[in-house]
Amino acid sequence: MRHGRAFWLFVGPFAVGLLVFVYVPIGWSLLLSFFDARNTVTPTSFVGLRNYADMLTDAPFLRSLGTFSVFAVFIVPLTFVLALALALLVNQISFMKAFFRSVFFLPTACSYVVASLVWKLSIFNGVRFGLANTVLGWFGAEPIAWTVSTSPPWYWLVLVTLRLWLQLGFYLILFIAGLQRIPQHLYEAAWIDGASRGWQTLRYITLPQLRTTSIAVLLLLLIAAYQAFDEFYNVLGTDRGYPPFARPPLIYLYYTALGSGGQDFGHGSAGAVILTLLIAGVTLLQGKVITR
Repeated sequence: MRHGRAFWLFVGPFAVGLLVFVYVPIGWSLLLSFFDARNTVTPTSFVGLRNYADMLTDAPFLRSLGTFSVFAVFIVPLTFVLALALALLVNQISFMKAFFRSVFFLPTACSYVVASLVWKLSIFNGVRFGLANTVLGWFGAEPIAWTVSTSPPWYWLVLVTLRLWLQLGFYLILFIAGLQRIPQHLYEAAWIDGASRGWQTLRYITLPQLRTTSIAVLLLLLIAAYQAFDEFYNVLGTDRGYPPFARPPLIYLYYTALGSGGQDFGHGSAGAVILTLLIAGVTLLQGKVITR
């Protein structure tokens, strides 16, 4: 009994917070998705699946899914390959290993909002005084309006490099943890059998032993790409609102539910449920395909 009271003393506040701030809003959002709820979070008239049908036939919402697809095509494989390559390098060095792990992991502690403003106002500033345009000026190139140029769409370079800098260290640590779990005797046996210390051991020992870690990293990267919001909103947004291009799903749902044209929580909740089901479905499918 005493241990039970101690357990709930420590776990109770977190459980209550999880229930109030996570599960209750999720359940309420699911309920609102079946109602016409405009400018109120209280369900008014029941509409059934009409909100879902509207969202699935809404061209801007479908375009936002296309925006995610472009973002995922860039950020998922790029982060995976670079994190794995850096993990292999850091794991091989015999000096200052902890220092390099800390250096690469440090950006993950930075706020997405702060990093977005640094990228927007300092590195990729559209005027000639920005860092990127300053470097281009050394080679005689004209300044580029990085965040507003749509032909070519230079804003993708800003968004991808920002997300890459912020999340690379986290997945690097995951790969290092996976590498350290590989038994050393597997490499020793391979070397005795004549395997080279480079490509052969990487292909036949390291990569197969990292299969579980690789699946986890790919799933986390895909889910994180679906949830992109902060960097898009803070890099591309202005005091006049968000531009009509490069709207990921969460940006579109934000303006649907809280836009200046009226708060439409019914359609916003339906879109959120569709996005959640899409993430879950793609995650399960990807896990099965990679496992096979």
